[in-house]
Amino acid sequence: MNEHIVPVALEKAYRLLNHGPTVLVSATHEGIDNVMSAAWSCALDFSPPKVTVVLDKATRTRALVEGSGYFALQVPNLGQVQLTYDAGNISLADAPDKLKQCGIELFRVEGRDTPLVSGCSAWLICKVIPEPHIQQTYDLFIGEVVGAWADGRVFRNGHWEFDKADPRLRSLHYVAGGQFYAIGESALADTGKAT
Repeated sequence: MNEHIVPVALEKAYRLLNHGPTVLVSATHEGIDNVMSAAWSCALDFSPPKVTVVLDKATRTRALVEGSGYFALQVPNLGQVQLTYDAGNISLADAPDKLKQCGIELFRVEGRDTPLVSGCSAWLICKVIPEPHIQQTYDLFIGEVVGAWADGRVFRNGHWEFDKADPRLRSLHYVAGGQFYAIGESALADTGKAT
């Protein structure tokens, strides 16, 4: 594993997604790995930590998630803008070498089969909480976070520190038509309490 990847306490895992980034969804089943981009994901609960993501019935990644019962959400960064766009616009069904075409390099953490995308700023491995009606009707998957990691250059002490890190590590936020924004500068409110 990369020397910059540090474990994240599961009770802080929701903070990896709380700022609303575009994510990369990865999964594997029966020897097939795939990665797709998704703009519709969010944190759902704190303890145990849960997330949601929308996976259209037509995607190959969804079939892998349904087959394995696991998926990973990754927070791609400005340095991966083309990779993120391509992963959402090239289908594994049409391009068996999709991962190579997109420039995606995968790695795995010990004890986990779910593939993770190298170079991201955060990773969450999730176990599907089966909700067949919601999955079929809304394409919405709920996952319990069973492992979380972040790049320590941009996520420290349970908080994102985008303004102190290399700008290429800033998260991406999809608008439409291939246009993304990278997260901006920090602005602090007086909350009257320590965070």
